[in-house]
Amino acid sequence: MEQKLYDLMDWAGIEELVYSEASNPHAMLGPHLTEEGLLIQALVPTAAEISVKISSTGKKYPMELADEAGFFAALIPRKSKTPFTLVVTYDNGVTEELYDPYSFAPQYREEDLKKFAAGIHYTIYEKMGAHPMTIDGVSGVYFSVWAPCAMRVSVVGDFNLWDGRRHQMRRLGEGDGSVFELFIPGLHEGEIYKYEIKTRAGDPMLKADPYANYAELRPNNASIVWNIDKYKWNDKSWMDQRAKTDTKDKPMNIYEVHLGSWIRKETVKDETGKDLVGSEFYNYRELAPRLAEYVKDMGYTHVELMPVMEHPLDESWGYQVTGYYAPTSRYGAPEDFMYFMDYMHGQGIGVILDWVPAHFPRDAYGMAVFDGTCVYEHMDPRKGSHPHWGTLIYNYGRPGVSNFLIANALFWADKYHADGIRMDAVASMLYLDYGKNDGEWVPNLYGGNENLEAMEFLKHLNSVFKGRKDGTVIIAEESTAWPMITGDPKEGGLGFNYKWNMGWMNDFTNYMRCDPLFRKNNYGELTFSMLYAYSEDFVLVFSHDEVVHGKGSMIGKMPGETLEKKAENLRAAYAFMMGHPGKKLLFMGQEYAQVAEWNEGASLEWGLLEYPVHKNIQDYVKALNRLYREHPALYEMDYDPDGFEWINCSYQNESIIIFL
Repeated sequence: MEQKLYDLMDWAGIEELVYSEASNPHAMLGPHLTEEGLLIQALVPTAAEISVKISSTGKKYPMELADEAGFFAALIPRKSKTPFTLVVTYDNGVTEELYDPYSFAPQYREEDLKKFAAGIHYTIYEKMGAHPMTIDGVSGVYFSVWAPCAMRVSVVGDFNLWDGRRHQMRRLGEGDGSVFELFIPGLHEGEIYKYEIKTRAGDPMLKADPYANYAELRPNNASIVWNIDKYKWNDKSWMDQRAKTDTKDKPMNIYEVHLGSWIRKETVKDETGKDLVGSEFYNYRELAPRLAEYVKDMGYTHVELMPVMEHPLDESWGYQVTGYYAPTSRYGAPEDFMYFMDYMHGQGIGVILDWVPAHFPRDAYGMAVFDGTCVYEHMDPRKGSHPHWGTLIYNYGRPGVSNFLIANALFWADKYHADGIRMDAVASMLYLDYGKNDGEWVPNLYGGNENLEAMEFLKHLNSVFKGRKDGTVIIAEESTAWPMITGDPKEGGLGFNYKWNMGWMNDFTNYMRCDPLFRKNNYGELTFSMLYAYSEDFVLVFSHDEVVHGKGSMIGKMPGETLEKKAENLRAAYAFMMGHPGKKLLFMGQEYAQVAEWNEGASLEWGLLEYPVHKNIQDYVKALNRLYREHPALYEMDYDPDGFEWINCSYQNESIIIFL
């Protein structure tokens, strides 16, 4: 090695790179002007030789090997930087010409980092994750990830032999707001990748990208580079009309659906005779016309999808999410799901997405202990762990966490045109002692059990959505009597548009379970809901939660010695639901009285419609839905006490109620 070049070598820095412990690899790698000329350095393990090729002239300058791990350097007699490529010959004889990842500037502005550090960068998903783009005329993929306490982060995948030394990322920002970023030229859509994170203790971990837009089909769990901006939407008229519409005085009759079991295919066998993974599912594009036709025929206004965000375990129904920014690959690619949403809107059907900001699973490749420290969860298990669910609780007081979640809800509204977000398990967010015994939780600073940070997070999120005025609704599944769930945040409320009425559902199903002979003793369960019906803006629900875990189906809850007698009670129940103030929701299969409890691993029992009792229930629900939509009295004043009047609510001996 020439003396001039030797004297420019930072041997400690080279060692840091070779041992993959550099949080600022750009400080050494790539082009750097010195008094002696243009110094270009590269770390390419398995390279036998490398030359620098000047783009403007085609002239090549051989690089010298400074470290046997694959660290090369060249000193070029120039006083300015110039575009160049690296011509690499590997130890297997293969030669390729590459752009240097370390010759590109960051795509973050100082303002981006400040807004993220403050928790108010609502489009952070445009920066975080993996984004195909062109920089300085060079196409590639830009990666960035939040890992504030990592020693080093690298992008790894098939494209670099999963070698964490090859694409070490640069840290931007300081402290809690710091992110790692790198542009890798030459990569394309479809590449699988993960982040290799080296902790402060020096231990490497492989993590999926929390902001990935696509992921491998389970049981594989790598992230996939994908361009989600290529789909051409056709629903502008729907979106414009939605922004002008107040849903409060409009009909809202929701059909709750689990896409993986509404209808399924017969599994396909591979060459070994085993079931081909994922072959049992219909694609989003196949589901869209089938579901839309059925929903329109039945007279529903909306569908609510149980979580479509990527998740590892089918049995979680999507409620333990590992890929918050990726629609599950079980049913297709991101643009397939966009087509689904677009098609529904074209058919006049709104789509509400279930969303889970309450907790996340402990899978080693996911967000748990993401950079070797508790990035997304609390360090103290009394704050950061759900003992009964086996999941982790978000640290809502950390700006990077609240930003991740708020931006995620906005992402589904912006990128996938969601008409509503139904927030799961809100009660578990609001109460520090939810599902916990004494000694398993920590009181707030006032000694109470309210999660003050979760309260502020919910107010923040709902205020941002309401400020958009785009017609998106936010619905809370909250199972307690927490006050003002749908109240104005300026007046102490949480700001949701709607709240599931779990109290009505529990009371009414308990009432309906009673043998009619004994219902007079439970008459209060039929009428009590009207004492608080206007305390919140409610949605009446018979959801999936009521037909799982041994609870049986809706018709199974009804009294009667024969199926026909049970069906009579079920018809009465559905009619009362339709007449009671509040928007409506019914889980799939219950509209035709499926007898068996819901099973996420099988298709609904559509064959039951061959039997008159089930077909009659379906026809009855269809007629009820039509009645509901055709008569404004059943929805226009849902949240105005003048919209409902008891005529008689004291006929307990006869089990009769009369109202106007």
